[in-house]
Amino acid sequence: MINTKSYNTSFVLLAVLLLVLFVVNISLGSVSISLDTIFSSFFTKTDQLSNHEYIIQNYRLPKAITAILVGSGLGISGLLMQTLFRNPLAGPFVLGITSGASLGVALVILGSSVFGGFLATFLVSKWSLVIAASLGSFLVLLLVLIVSSKVRDTMAILIIGLMFGSITAAIVSVLSYFSSAEQLQQYIFWGFGSLGDLDWSEVKIFGLIYSIGILFCVLSIKGLNTLLLGENYAKSLGLNIKQSRLLIIIATSLLAGTITAFAGPIAFIGLAIPHVTRQVFNTSNHKILLPAVFLFGAIIMLICDSIAQLPNTDYMLPINAITSLFGAPIVVWLLVRQRKMVF
Repeated sequence: MINTKSYNTSFVLLAVLLLVLFVVNISLGSVSISLDTIFSSFFTKTDQLSNHEYIIQNYRLPKAITAILVGSGLGISGLLMQTLFRNPLAGPFVLGITSGASLGVALVILGSSVFGGFLATFLVSKWSLVIAASLGSFLVLLLVLIVSSKVRDTMAILIIGLMFGSITAAIVSVLSYFSSAEQLQQYIFWGFGSLGDLDWSEVKIFGLIYSIGILFCVLSIKGLNTLLLGENYAKSLGLNIKQSRLLIIIATSLLAGTITAFAGPIAFIGLAIPHVTRQVFNTSNHKILLPAVFLFGAIIMLICDSIAQLPNTDYMLPINAITSLFGAPIVVWLLVRQRKMVF
C-alpha cells in the first residue's frame, strides 16, 4: 500500500509510466517505428513527411490519445457511479447511457434497410454512427435527469437506469431479428469497440466534450467525499443532495456517452479501474482517487491497446476482449489478496 506522504511520488511515477507507454504504443503496430523517428515527428515541422512520420501523425498518435481519453474517462465515470450508488458493481453504464448509444447505432445500422438504396448507404457512415450514438445517449440522459428530479432515493435511479437498459436491449433484439447477416455483422463489429477509427477532427470534438465532463467531475469532488458518509449525514452537513447527484450524473453521462459514441462500448475499464486504484492507494478521498483513476485508466488502456495491435502483424484483436482478459484476473487477484474492498 502507498503511504500518504508518498502520494506525490506515486503520481510522478505513474505519469512517467504513462508517458513511456504512450511512446511504446505509438511505436508498435504492423510496422515497427523507431524511437528516433517518433521524437523527430513530434518536434520537426516539415511539409514532406516520411511514410513512418505520416503513419505516426495521422494514425497512431490519434489512436494513442483516444486510448488515454477512453481509459481515463471510463475509469473516472465508474468511480463516480460506485460512490453515488455505494455499490462496488456499479459502472459507468448502469444509468443506461451506453444502452441508449447502442440503440441509436442499432437504429441506423439494423434499421437502415427500411430506407434502402443510396439513403441507407448515406446513413451508415462514420459520422452518422457517432451522431446516432450521441442522440441515443442524450435521450436516455434526459430521461434519467427527469426521473432523478422526481425521486428521492438514489437506489431508485440505479434500478430505473437498469430498466432503461433492458428496454433498449429488447428493442435492439427485435431489430436484430429482422436484419440481414451483413447488418448484424456490422453492428457486432461496432460492439467490439475500436480506438483507431478517429481522425484529428473527431479527436478534437471528443477531447472538448471529455474536458467538459472532467470539469463537472472536479466540481463534484466535495459532494462525492460527503456522500461517502451517507445521504442523511451529508444533508446534516448542508450538502444539496439533488444538486450533487445531478452534477455527478451529468459528468458520468458526458464521459460515458461520448466515449461510447466515438469508440464503441468498451468493457471492464469503468468497473475495475476504481477498485484497482483503491487497493493500491488505500484511500477514499476523491481528491486523490480522481487523478489516480485517470492515470491508472489511461495506463491500462494503453497496455490493452498495445496487446490488441498484435505487433508486427496485420491483425487487430477486439479491444473489448483484451480489456476483459487482461484486466479481470488482476482485479480478482487484488481482491483475493486483500480479502476486502476499500470503499
